[in-house]
Amino acid sequence: MDALIDLFANTQAALYEDVMQPIAFAVGLGNRLEDVFDGTGWLLVGLLQIAVMLLVIGPLQRWRPVEAVTDKRAIYTDVIYTLIHRLGLFRIVLFLSIEPVLDTLMGALRVQGVGTFHLEDLWPGVTDGPFTSFVIYLVVFDFVNYWLHRAQHQWHWWWALHAVHHSQRQMTQWTDNRNHLLDDLIGAVIWVCIAQLIGIAPTQFVAVVAITQLFENLQHANLRVTFGKWGERLWVSPRFHRLHHAIGLGHESKLKPVVSTAGEATRVGAALGGHNFGVLLPWWDVMFGTANFDMRFEPTGIRDQVEQGVDYGEGFWSQQRLGIKRLMQALGFSSAR
Repeated sequence: MDALIDLFANTQAALYEDVMQPIAFAVGLGNRLEDVFDGTGWLLVGLLQIAVMLLVIGPLQRWRPVEAVTDKRAIYTDVIYTLIHRLGLFRIVLFLSIEPVLDTLMGALRVQGVGTFHLEDLWPGVTDGPFTSFVIYLVVFDFVNYWLHRAQHQWHWWWALHAVHHSQRQMTQWTDNRNHLLDDLIGAVIWVCIAQLIGIAPTQFVAVVAITQLFENLQHANLRVTFGKWGERLWVSPRFHRLHHAIGLGHESKLKPVVSTAGEATRVGAALGGHNFGVLLPWWDVMFGTANFDMRFEPTGIRDQVEQGVDYGEGFWSQQRLGIKRLMQALGFSSAR
């Protein structure tokens, strides 16, 4: 393990010195070299993730697909999303626009006496070990992810953005990063704030993000795989998450019965909600009553997209534009579809 860490560190240093540092000076970022070095680490992690996707998850999809690939154009759009995120373009936007604001905010909190709570210090000698503290942080951030994901499916304005992710009818390993950029921005800001408040080390934060993302690629894969009766309850599988994307199931909840004047109980349509919100651990879905362990593989998409032909966009820019349009409508600024 130490050898792998050293290899990563040496590769990051070489990439920084030979490529990224000269670029930083050329574009006027010579005063932010520490941030550029950190960004080089993120770039290297992204390249490693893409390598795993191509060399491991890709062959698995071809070995045992859920369905035949019929819409390669939709998959190519998802590849664009993945490259934007994994090669650091999205992180550059955060670095130049949002992170300075967050740094100022956290600095102001420090001045007011609000310090960082280091989670690994809960039990000195036990929780502060490198592996133990990493597992703790992984579980904590997964718990946060569960509730963020539920909020994306409960609040109409947030669902207006998150629907971009669910509009993919041809799910593959590339689908994970298919999100509205504003949706991603909100999630990233929350993650960074929580990371600052609980005191996770930068290297551990990178590891938590990298592992979470890579398993999300596996979960979205066009892969007919389950983890068995007990394994499905320990770790989110491609089958478990595919049900979350299932048409009319994973992102919908039945409305409560409505008693008519004739005394008959009826149900009217469906509401936002759904099942299987866990990102890595299905524990939260079991604990909070949102788990669905049916052993089946369903078609994916959004009900109104399939039944009513609602347009969620085919290309990157149309998906982003229509997402903003839906957001404005959800916030009451527009009555247009």
